[in-house]
Amino acid sequence: MIEDSGFLVLETGEIFSGRLFGGRERAGEVVFNTGHSGYEEMATDPSYFKQILVMTAPMQGNYGAYSEVWESRKIWIEGFVCLEAQNSLREHSWCEALAKAQVPMLTEIDTRKLVLRLRSQGTPWGAIVTASSKDEALSKAKSLISESKAEDSDWVFRVSRTSQEFFEGQNPKGPRVAVLDFGCKENTLRELKLRCRELAIFPARTSSEEIRSWKPDGILLSNGPGDPSDVKQATETVRALLGWRFIFGICMGHQILSLALGAKTYRLKFGHRGGNHPVKDELLGRIYVTSQNHGYAVDSNSMPAGIVVTHRNLNDGTVSGIMAKGQKCLSVQFHPESRPGPHDAQVLFDYFISQIA
Repeated sequence: MIEDSGFLVLETGEIFSGRLFGGRERAGEVVFNTGHSGYEEMATDPSYFKQILVMTAPMQGNYGAYSEVWESRKIWIEGFVCLEAQNSLREHSWCEALAKAQVPMLTEIDTRKLVLRLRSQGTPWGAIVTASSKDEALSKAKSLISESKAEDSDWVFRVSRTSQEFFEGQNPKGPRVAVLDFGCKENTLRELKLRCRELAIFPARTSSEEIRSWKPDGILLSNGPGDPSDVKQATETVRALLGWRFIFGICMGHQILSLALGAKTYRLKFGHRGGNHPVKDELLGRIYVTSQNHGYAVDSNSMPAGIVVTHRNLNDGTVSGIMAKGQKCLSVQFHPESRPGPHDAQVLFDYFISQIA
């Protein structure tokens, strides 16, 4: 792989220099993930759209690339930052996969210093650029960040399917489930296929009438990127479906469901991203270690009557799940489908199916 000098420039002016592999100059939110493995699943998760991914684990790419574990059809991240990447004659497939997707990879930077900056001051925008000087890097980054911020802020719409898709499930006696696609991961669909007889995947701006016309037994609201308040139509669609069929929301789906119920969301300082976040489940009486990837949370003080907080993040006490029995819905802020991460919470898919029954 061809190497060059490169820079990660934050919008607040900090500059981190390193070695750049492939890709083109890009801008996005700079976020970190504490997972020790799963770089492929992260990079192909649509929830990482418009984000430069910083890995806290020092060595990346060491087990290669294997597209069958990808969580979507493409790599969504704007950049990949790590201390060291496997780029030897024997193994360099992850570097090649990023380069083919025109995603820049920056290595040999002080990721510990960078992550401490993100934790203490919050999530900034940034850009990965090539330059002959820091002044040139600052100028390039400022332009790239400005252009990227000016684009459509409804990131869910930009990653969602553009037409309906239908799948046959593996359980002939299972239910028919409609999935509202906000950036759905493939492993969510795998978990549903195991338990259902039919699935229909609908684009993010689908109307409630279109979903009703398919006559599903239950509805799942998927994960997705960005600010839930910027997502157009979905909140109104979900609000119109409340109480009609049981609804299960995951991550962005959890936030959209909460907005539909009348709650509010807010931006977290640096988000929750990794495969080691402990959550207390009051619904089933368990403690999970969960996979998480989000930059927003539901405000517990904004909950209307009838909504119960069923899950709490044990690191900071934020809301990790809600239930409204009267409106027949449940949602969680983490990823029960894992990928990457622990499988502790997969039982929630079984709970969803039981509520449909």
